[in-house]
Amino acid sequence: MNVNEVIANRALQLLGEKPGSYEIISPLDDVNLHQSTNDTYPTALKIAAIRLLRNLEQSVLNLQEAFQQKEKEFAHIVKIGRTQLQDAVLTTLGREMSAYAEAFNRDRWRIYKCEERLRVVNLGGTAIGTGLGAPKQFIFRVVDRLRENTDIGLARAENLIDGTQNVDVFVEVSGILKAHATNLLKISNDLRLLSSGPDAGFGEIILPAKQAGSSIMPGKINPVIPEAVAQIAIRVMGNDQINSHACSAGNLELNQFMTLVADALLENLMLLNNACSVFREHCVLGIIANEEVCKRNVENSTATITALIPKIGYEKACEFINIARNESITIKQAVLKSKLISEAEYEELISPESVCRLGN
Repeated sequence: MNVNEVIANRALQLLGEKPGSYEIISPLDDVNLHQSTNDTYPTALKIAAIRLLRNLEQSVLNLQEAFQQKEKEFAHIVKIGRTQLQDAVLTTLGREMSAYAEAFNRDRWRIYKCEERLRVVNLGGTAIGTGLGAPKQFIFRVVDRLRENTDIGLARAENLIDGTQNVDVFVEVSGILKAHATNLLKISNDLRLLSSGPDAGFGEIILPAKQAGSSIMPGKINPVIPEAVAQIAIRVMGNDQINSHACSAGNLELNQFMTLVADALLENLMLLNNACSVFREHCVLGIIANEEVCKRNVENSTATITALIPKIGYEKACEFINIARNESITIKQAVLKSKLISEAEYEELISPESVCRLGN
């Protein structure tokens, strides 16, 4: 009703009349003609969400392309792949970045498909979806006019009563946003871990420094951008829970918690859009590989021996691990000392091409 008053008064101003001259233009009899909060509010929410989804889709695409750029840039860097945080097998830093890019590619596609879910609106249904107080001609034409005005492919719900009382579509869309948030949280934490140290941690990548340092620990630069992204992801997951509860709490012909749904959903869309943009610009594009650390880890880790198994066998591999540990030498030194394979063969087996080959 407040919006109706604002529109009515603005119309009066444009006509050269005084605000409040409701005998000329009435907030209820004119502006709200053939309408109800119960059909206009959810329709407006869907339009707002679609526009924000389009922005988010582009931001996710940009983030995906940033990781693809790093995939190419780091394709030649062999490193340790880890499972359960333990050294596992060799991979490349480029391949690690490619997995992140692919995760965001899925997110982008899911977000793109959300518009199909939101384009069906209940405008014209008025109070509970029966169209009470609205001429049939208005009900059949109003969505067409709205489609022209918004340039969004809106469609009138076939069952306006269902479209008014059941708002599960917002749970579905919120779930897609939560899926994107889980990828943001996982990947931002991975980058923090890979950059940890830098002297006593993994230190395989260097993130752009975005703060002067610690107030008490000289030289300590925290990964504040991934941390901010992670916190946004957690907030989005919380809002998804709010959405689920609010959408399920409607009674009979109307969901009375649409304002809460709108607040949680629109906040998630804006937060995620900002997170993706900041993550890309202030973190991902500036990632530098620490090739020296990656190389040193490959030479020292038991994961390297796995790449040699097709040539030397499992039993010999275990022997070389024990030799390296007992003599405090690298895996490479232990293997070459045996003269079972040449240095050229060793380098070929741990090359980016061999590491990235599908199968043996």
